[in-house]
Amino acid sequence: MTTVLLYTSPARGHLYPMMDVAVALRARGHRVVVQTLADQAAAVQAAGVEHRPVDPRIEALPLEDWQGSNPLDALRRTLARWVERAPFEVLDLRAALPQVQPQALLVDVHCFGAAALAETTGLPWASHLPYVLPVPSRQAPAFGPGFPPPTGALDRARDQLVWAVQGMAARGPLAPLHALRRELGAAPLASFTDLFTSPPVLFHRTAEPFEYPRTDWPGNHRAIGPGLWAPPAAPPDWLALLPRPRTLVSVSTEHQDDAPIVQAALSAFADQPGGTLVTTAAQDPGAFSPPHDRIRLARFLSHAAVMDGVDLVVTHGGMGTTQRALAAGVPLVVVPWGRDQLETARRVERCGAGVVLPRGRLSPARLREAADRARGMKAGAERVAAAFAAAGGAGRVVEWVEGRA
Repeated sequence: MTTVLLYTSPARGHLYPMMDVAVALRARGHRVVVQTLADQAAAVQAAGVEHRPVDPRIEALPLEDWQGSNPLDALRRTLARWVERAPFEVLDLRAALPQVQPQALLVDVHCFGAAALAETTGLPWASHLPYVLPVPSRQAPAFGPGFPPPTGALDRARDQLVWAVQGMAARGPLAPLHALRRELGAAPLASFTDLFTSPPVLFHRTAEPFEYPRTDWPGNHRAIGPGLWAPPAAPPDWLALLPRPRTLVSVSTEHQDDAPIVQAALSAFADQPGGTLVTTAAQDPGAFSPPHDRIRLARFLSHAAVMDGVDLVVTHGGMGTTQRALAAGVPLVVVPWGRDQLETARRVERCGAGVVLPRGRLSPARLREAADRARGMKAGAERVAAAFAAAGGAGRVVEWVEGRA
């Protein structure tokens, strides 16, 4: 039996994609401790896995990128917050090591402090990444703006410029991290992309063709398909009463001020045939007024429990909801709001599995038109579903643990 400590950022969108790994390791007889959000203790323990809460000072530092005045400002804010959490992660993981006594570590790639400490322990360790890979490639565009893949020298020059500007923007926020890594004895980072290429192994929770195919993947990269675990839940009783076609509307679980997506959907689908399920997540459901009982609102509703019963997903472009829909062969309308969501949206469009509606063009009429087009793209979503199923999933992480530890 091997003891594995799995350390995640304080967000469901980072915990849930790795819970299938925790469950698979436990099924093989290994001891697994998941150090994550305090309020997820019951869900983790119900899956037969040990739970350990992260330091509450980490949870007290939520992302505030949505307050950024532009994409570069949002990037700086995101990096600064991850770096601000890093010293607490070091203390947190350092305290866990003698108590848990792990033989292997799996560390969220966004946990900069925990990853730096893991590098110095001498233990086998790997990182896990729940969204698209922000590393330069000859065959993939620069990360962030949602560009299509490059097709010539002009596109590649554009991408090099964007990477350079982002690198300069990252220098200030990352400066304290460089100092922390020196203090710990971890290897220096030449750029912020080293955060993704320096771990011995990076388990990437996606797969081609959703992620752009390329021949120059980093040597540590392992695309294993999405993690689709969710706490067990039954579909609500009222779901069967909603007529088809059914549309699921979902916004971010981490606040990013994306309530306009919900408002537009309530108007867009008010007079349409079929039913609509809306999960408001970080938004207060009391702020919205559904026009009739064919539109149902809930703050949280298990997407895993309802996905097989919906025909279309409208989303902000979070990787969890997007990949769950694609894994079920359900097409999407993506209204990217920020963070990595422009990149997620472009990939949905490129693999023919849905329609992108830019944030600045969001209106009820345009959302209705996009939904009509997306419903005809089920074949593209089903192609991605087949590729996800073939990617290996949690079993590839189990193989790594049993081979290294």
